[in-house]
Amino acid sequence: MQVGRIVQVEPFPEAKIPAYIITVDFGEKRGTLRTSAQLTERYNPDDLIGKQIVGVTNFPKKQIGPMMSEFLMLGALDADNGTAIIQVHENVLPGTSIA
Repeated sequence: MQVGRIVQVEPFPEAKIPAYIITVDFGEKRGTLRTSAQLTERYNPDDLIGKQIVGVTNFPKKQIGPMMSEFLMLGALDADNGTAIIQVHENVLPGTSIA
C-alpha cells in the first residue's frame, strides 16, 4: 500500500454503478495510475483533486468496462452517505509506503 495524490477525476458514464475514473500520482518509482471508484454519492470531482489517498498498487490490473484499473483505492463503505476515501492528512511524498 502506498500514498498517492489524486491529480485527475473524470466521469465514467459506462460504469454500471455511477463511478469516476481517478488518476493518482504515486511518485517517481510507480508513476501515475488509474482506477475506477464509486465515489459519486459523497464527492464531486473537484473535491477529490489534490487529496492524498491510500492505494494498493501491487494487485494485478483489472479490466472494468472500457478502462483498465491499475490499483485499488481504499475507502470506508458507508451505506448511508457513500464510500469515504481513506486519506493521509499529513503532507508526505507520493509513493510513501503504508506501515
